[in-house]
Amino acid sequence: MAIKIARHAGFCFGVRRAVEAVQLLINENDRQHRIYTLGKLIHNPHVVDRLETAGVQVLSEETVFEIAATATEQSPVTIVIRAHGTRRSVMEELMMMSADNPSLSVLDCTCPFVKKIHNIVERESSPDRTLIVSGDPDHPEVRGIVSYATGEASVISSVEEADLCKFTNKSCVIVAQTTQKLAEWNKCQVFFKNYCTNPIFFDTICGATENRQTEAEQLSKEVDLMVVIGGRESSNTRALYTVARRTLANTVLIEDASELSPKQVRAAHTIGITAGASTPGDIIEEVEKTMSEIIESTENFETLLEGSLKTLNTGDIVKGVITSISSTEVHVDLSANVTGIIPAEELAGSEFKVGDEIEAFVVRVSDIEGVAGLSRKRIERIGDWKKIVEAAETGEVLEGKVTEVIKGGVMLAIGAVKVFVPASQTGVPKDGDMKALVGTTQKCVIMEISEGRNRAVASIKTVLRKERKEAIAKFWENLEVGQQFTGAVKSLTSYGAFVDLGGVDGMVHITELSWGRIKNPAEVVSVGDTLTVFVKGFDAEKKRISLGYKTEETNPWNIFMSKYAVGDVASVKIVNLTPFGAFAEIVPNVDGLIHISQLADKRVGAPAEVVSVGDVVDAKIIGIDEEKQKVSLSIRALSEPEVEEDDAE
Repeated sequence: MAIKIARHAGFCFGVRRAVEAVQLLINENDRQHRIYTLGKLIHNPHVVDRLETAGVQVLSEETVFEIAATATEQSPVTIVIRAHGTRRSVMEELMMMSADNPSLSVLDCTCPFVKKIHNIVERESSPDRTLIVSGDPDHPEVRGIVSYATGEASVISSVEEADLCKFTNKSCVIVAQTTQKLAEWNKCQVFFKNYCTNPIFFDTICGATENRQTEAEQLSKEVDLMVVIGGRESSNTRALYTVARRTLANTVLIEDASELSPKQVRAAHTIGITAGASTPGDIIEEVEKTMSEIIESTENFETLLEGSLKTLNTGDIVKGVITSISSTEVHVDLSANVTGIIPAEELAGSEFKVGDEIEAFVVRVSDIEGVAGLSRKRIERIGDWKKIVEAAETGEVLEGKVTEVIKGGVMLAIGAVKVFVPASQTGVPKDGDMKALVGTTQKCVIMEISEGRNRAVASIKTVLRKERKEAIAKFWENLEVGQQFTGAVKSLTSYGAFVDLGGVDGMVHITELSWGRIKNPAEVVSVGDTLTVFVKGFDAEKKRISLGYKTEETNPWNIFMSKYAVGDVASVKIVNLTPFGAFAEIVPNVDGLIHISQLADKRVGAPAEVVSVGDVVDAKIIGIDEEKQKVSLSIRALSEPEVEEDDAE
């Protein structure tokens, strides 16, 4: 079996440029900087999820101006225009806002090929010319293109949608969406040459799109299964699927390796792979790796079955009465002058005794000796196999014990039957050690069976994914404001820390990490640290959780108030000098003022005459303003004699 990968599969120039630009923003973001994309950066759910995990949020045209208006010096904002571009009015408004507010940045990642169409439309369209765009009217790229027209504009996804009366004898400028299907664009040109007056055509389909579609068509002629990888929202991915399927009916569209059908892969002799312009290379590699594992596991499993499940003789299922039990054998009377023999270890731990009727499978018969070799385990295997067949039909979850690691996966014993679990379905990361599974009990579902060969393929990963999904759903169902969690810090951004709450991440904003002012979360926490946090708020629809970390128990002012009162003497550290006195730290993040008049028992011209920053001195607390959280200290008071109160008269 061979796997052929299209040379032009994966990220195109415009998509790679946009993704790398945003990744650079994330890497260089060392302050409380918010990053947003206007719409999904590209049409690939995996890339969008990764960016969201890194703190990049998606905005709609309805909310972008509201967010842009919140940019401040303390919390700057960058709006990223995605590869598809945006409408002219939106771009102009954002640029005006950024010109008036230095804390707002607009990063234009519009694909240069899309920009080229904007320039053509702006230059060539006019009130006397109709703009015609061959493409998807609902696609953001097309909506952006139309916004640059200065006259009438129409979008047609196919020539069959064209209104003849609307275009007859009109002067038209005709462009194509960068990812339009070549066949449709060719039909479009023929059509409008016949019905328009001197139509002006601009072939604006991206060169990468042409290469992909041409290559997909050719590759589809050389294989018997074509796999197209990409997001289902991606226009160019859907176009690739259409082109390939027109040549080869056995064409499938998947977003990642988890959607591969092992049955289809095993049935194919040659497989072709292509991918849309918004598909990352690692997803293409994972699909190829999973296919290879499926192919290898087929040969490996068949070899294993021949060695471990092969019967010496096919035989009947018989019933007999146990006549004797020894340490090595169990004798069974099968009548007809034949004695059946079952190895004693097959009944070890069972409750069978002499006189009991037992069912067994005949594995060997010797007419001369009058004995038959029997197997009780084969009967159990038949019953267990029946359960596996039924589970494959119903989707029932079964349990088994991992017995060994073999090439391409692991073997899982479900009762007396061994089933194969491909490496990609074990739930172990692709670079992980599957040996850790040996000896463990795992839940699985049956993905594929071959009843003629008593062969089954199972998935542990599917059950784990379902259990995780159910656990997450239950988590959100039971989530409440104020609920407390203890979890590890998964990642840090300039504006906060993400904490694992048990499969779901929440964010502790930088202002919640410390009672004191900090510039970066890394000053107080590190990835892997365990934090006890509480829920401040959440949005179940957007799957976002805001966490609190600071509590009144850790409030420096409360700590100070619990330890000191007016009249107490404290050892303090001088942290700042001013013309009117010195500030001293009493407890972390609580300072008190020693007025210049309280620095010594003599007149002081400047605080530096008496103390320096870093000095540790004793000072008396002479005043506490609880409302304003201010403390007054005195060194002079320590050198003055205490005034004794007169005895009451």
